[in-house]
Amino acid sequence: MDDEAIRQAQADEEMISAAYQKLIDTYLASPHRKKVDIISRAFNFAKQAHKGVRRLSGEPYIMHPLAVAQIVCGEIGLGSTSICAALLHDVVEDTDYTVEDLTNIFGEKIAQIVDGLTKISGGIFGDKASAQAESFKKLLLTMSDDIRVILIKISDRLHNMRTLGSQPPHKQYKIAGETLYIYAPLAHRLGLNLIKEELEDFSFRYEHPEAYEQICKQLDDIRPHLDEAFRTFILPIREKLDKLGLHYDIKARIKRPYSIWSKMQNKGVTFEEIYDILAVRVIFDPHSPDTEINDCFQIYAACTSIYKAHPDRFRDWLSNPKSNGYQALHTTLMSKQGRWIELQIRSRRMDDMAERGFAAHWKYKEGEKDTSASETELEKWLSTIKEILDDPQPSAMDFLSTIKLNLYSSEILVITPKGEFKTMPAGCTALDFAFSIHSVLGTHCIGAKVNHQLVPISYRLKSGDQVEILTSNTLRVEPSWINFVTTAKAKNKIEAILRRQRREQQKRGEEIFEQWCKQNDLELNSQMLDRLAMYHMLETREELYTSLGAGTVTLSDEDLHTLKSDSNKESGSRGWTKYIPFYKRKRSSDSAPTKSRDKEQQPTFVVDRKKPLYLSEENIGRVNMCPTCNPIPGDEVLGYLDDQNRVIVHKRNCSIANRLKNVDGNHILAVFWDTHKQISFAATLHLEGIDRVGIIKSMTDVITEQLNVNVHQLSIAAREGIFQGDIELSVHDTDDLDVIIQKLQKIDGIEEVKRVS
Repeated sequence: MDDEAIRQAQADEEMISAAYQKLIDTYLASPHRKKVDIISRAFNFAKQAHKGVRRLSGEPYIMHPLAVAQIVCGEIGLGSTSICAALLHDVVEDTDYTVEDLTNIFGEKIAQIVDGLTKISGGIFGDKASAQAESFKKLLLTMSDDIRVILIKISDRLHNMRTLGSQPPHKQYKIAGETLYIYAPLAHRLGLNLIKEELEDFSFRYEHPEAYEQICKQLDDIRPHLDEAFRTFILPIREKLDKLGLHYDIKARIKRPYSIWSKMQNKGVTFEEIYDILAVRVIFDPHSPDTEINDCFQIYAACTSIYKAHPDRFRDWLSNPKSNGYQALHTTLMSKQGRWIELQIRSRRMDDMAERGFAAHWKYKEGEKDTSASETELEKWLSTIKEILDDPQPSAMDFLSTIKLNLYSSEILVITPKGEFKTMPAGCTALDFAFSIHSVLGTHCIGAKVNHQLVPISYRLKSGDQVEILTSNTLRVEPSWINFVTTAKAKNKIEAILRRQRREQQKRGEEIFEQWCKQNDLELNSQMLDRLAMYHMLETREELYTSLGAGTVTLSDEDLHTLKSDSNKESGSRGWTKYIPFYKRKRSSDSAPTKSRDKEQQPTFVVDRKKPLYLSEENIGRVNMCPTCNPIPGDEVLGYLDDQNRVIVHKRNCSIANRLKNVDGNHILAVFWDTHKQISFAATLHLEGIDRVGIIKSMTDVITEQLNVNVHQLSIAAREGIFQGDIELSVHDTDDLDVIIQKLQKIDGIEEVKRVS
């Protein structure tokens, strides 16, 4: 070994030792029982197993398990079993050691957790949607058995996001998209607010680096102003709280970059129009555990005696915590400077739960066992997950979307006829509420009484509604019901019932068809079924059976005539086509594609997925632009290589691109613009404002005469003095578009101009 290699080995050893010592120091400072010996054995075992292996960042591989263990211990608050599992989480997958080896050395519990982590390794998503759903299902199964599996997996993903800079761009887009789609919502659902926010910000940073840097710069620019607003706002509050004799801290909460950007995208507003960037938190030590809630209201009363409260922005999460365990009192106060500022009031315990999640206080925590008979909200959610897993989904992507429904929604409180409060996702319907109480109630629901008023099953509930479900024993679940629900449980139950009904109808249809064949002395065969299915405009013989069973199709003499006349045809397979006018045309286009279509399906050009693709004047015509998001130069984009070797370019925040990153992330390409204002692209602007004589002329003068821009289409409509309109024009890039928007906004009467896809 040369001198350089020796120095590198020494540096590696020092780095590893320092990281391990930091982990032990963090563990010893925690309230857990001090089982340092087993952690030391797990560390040495993992260190030896990963010896000589390095990450893409260049550091020894053992630094990754150490970092994951540090997050598990220091940021989530788990104990020795979880720390050991985190240190060993890649051993079974990446080395020759087996789960049995770990069981013999470290015991069954640690080995089970590592086994659960190994089953969901390599990210939730693979090359195919079905494989992705299966991996996600395994994740949920292991999570419902032992919540520590998903907590360690989230920690693993957090460290991967912290070191994502060493990955190539196309991998960054895939991993960031996957993180936003599943891991951040899971962290939110488990109450891990700090980790959720960090995952979101890292995903935002790698998917939209320019937007991320811009928002960070804008936050830095206004930080002195926010600091001054905070100091001025809390000064009289401190005086009031000191008189109450409480020990407290007051903290400023600055909205995170991803949260700001999301609001800008969803509301269509600028950074300057985000008014809730600053919030204030009062975190206090209660006089006693029994007075915790009363102390919160005392602080609220003290603050509202200084500042006026917004009448519609009071939220009480004390008596009825959110489903992830969150408790606090929220109000919004008008400062002396004329600015609305949200105030959040929490005890020290509530703050710990809000930031680190009640998963850290889970019943598996070492040295403790939760003997409480009451079912926690987390346990209720896990029970719902198990119910969904018990009903197999026919489509892999349906399974993913069904689970996703319950991960990331705001919440409302709904009241039962007996006065019990029930937490439901915002936007839920009366039918969702019925299924949440019991499947039988949902299955027979015909409507509801909300606040004693009769409403349909599709009625969207609001917080505070008192709901009584009305039922009928003769009612059957209808396919349209799937459009009336938003929760995973209700959607899953309805689909399961509809599948069962279809199976029953199909079986009944088979019996009807067999009886009809006997009556008409026909020999049942597959060709006959296919011909009849075509005749009745159905795609498959299964659909024919189902339609017969449901009574939407009946067999008549005309069907018999069709079969018999068809059997006399020379080909034996074309006579029935006369009953289907479009059939020949369809077959013709399928079997003999036109030149233009054939050309469209030809592979465009060879693409190396590992290297960025630069869109220049020479190759821009060989890619397809997504019609949904309509990207133009200056937009942050990515590419997708489809199964016909065509490249489709999307904005990185396009809804289709977000799905592709999760469904088929291995076909994502890094794409960058290289057009240099040589090519024009179509873009559409939406305008709103006060109608006046000459407003259209003012617009066209600016666009065509001042800026020399070609207008493709102009559509303006006015009503009651307000106009709205869309203008489609040719631009080279987003810089051109920004100039046009700025010029149009200066026209008298125009209140809003924004780009639309």
